[in-house]
Amino acid sequence: MWENLRKFGLGHCDLPTMVWNVAFMLRGFTLNIDSRFTGRIPKIFYITTIIIAFCYLYSYFFSMLWFVFVRCIETGDVTAAMIVFPLGITSEIGIAKFIYTCVYRKKVRQLLQQYLEYDSQIPQGSRLSRHLLQALRNVKRRALIYWIFIVSNGTLYILQPLVMPGRVPMEEVFVLYGLEPELETPNYEITYVLCTLGSVCTCYLTSNVAAFLIIVSGYVESQLLALSEEILNVWDDAELEYKVIDNADEEEFENKEKYDAINESVKIRLKDIVKGHTTNINLLLQVEDIYRGAFAFEFCILSVGLIAELLGGLENTYMEVPFAIIQVGMDCLIGQRVMDACDTFESAVYSCKWERFNEANMKTVFMMLMNSQKTLTLTAGGIAVLNFVCLMSVFRSIYSAFTTLQSVM
Repeated sequence: MWENLRKFGLGHCDLPTMVWNVAFMLRGFTLNIDSRFTGRIPKIFYITTIIIAFCYLYSYFFSMLWFVFVRCIETGDVTAAMIVFPLGITSEIGIAKFIYTCVYRKKVRQLLQQYLEYDSQIPQGSRLSRHLLQALRNVKRRALIYWIFIVSNGTLYILQPLVMPGRVPMEEVFVLYGLEPELETPNYEITYVLCTLGSVCTCYLTSNVAAFLIIVSGYVESQLLALSEEILNVWDDAELEYKVIDNADEEEFENKEKYDAINESVKIRLKDIVKGHTTNINLLLQVEDIYRGAFAFEFCILSVGLIAELLGGLENTYMEVPFAIIQVGMDCLIGQRVMDACDTFESAVYSCKWERFNEANMKTVFMMLMNSQKTLTLTAGGIAVLNFVCLMSVFRSIYSAFTTLQSVM
């Protein structure tokens, strides 16, 4: 038990363990994304999933729509609508990604199998393996920070009514359909249970599905950084192997056979690097193909949700705004990290001492350089590239829409 718990920490940053971490958590919602789990999911998980899903749909979907578009129109309380509407709409991010994962679960399993098969081919103890684990440690730290933030945000939201004096609902202006008056027994207790389980659904799915995306995109990032170190040292390693002095050129070698032998070693190493680079390109393209629609949906509803939260007043939505911002921010962060790793790899290819290679190896490096200049990206529906520029554009657009609507309202 304790040993399995330790696997969730930074002491276990290899890809198989990180995939196991996410797959284990998602099995709690009856979703198996790891083909290594061959056992059946316990029936109790199906029961709890149905109950939690019902609570979410009733509290943050059906009741939210009724409250915003029926109750608030009758009362004319626009501020209450601006507080409750983003509460429901931003909670759909994790649900949308979860649905995408369920719909494409066969593709996700095949994708993870390709990840694991490629990772198993890396020699343990090699420099590539060491640099890969070092980079994967940063990826897992990123996923843990995100997971802890989302779960902590949900926990504080749930505990807030319990630590305040008297009967205080989670949202003072929000009333669930059919549970009025909200502060009387048993309406208060039922409302609290429904909202609590609905929040568990929102935070649990959001944190774990996003952690999965952080890991699969972060692995490609880590591979590119590790391959950059490999290609930077490809000539020096070959020289060291054949005991040739540093900075030697063709004329300084004792004979042409040794020069040819070194280039043959370089050729083998370059072949492995090209294969690794191509494999990682294909892996990220598959991730992009599966989740590009989910990213586009997320950006649309988060933009609307953040505008509504600002219109509702930060003093009323201070628990909702960080939840929305970190989701859009993390997607842009992982996209930016992949792009940065591509730039690092491109610079490494150009700095690999290719001028000392023979003609055949120079052509291979030239091909690698051409391929590396095509930067890998994650996109929202193939329209917006997920990076820091996109994040700033989203914030600027949200603020412009907010100021416009605020002046009208």
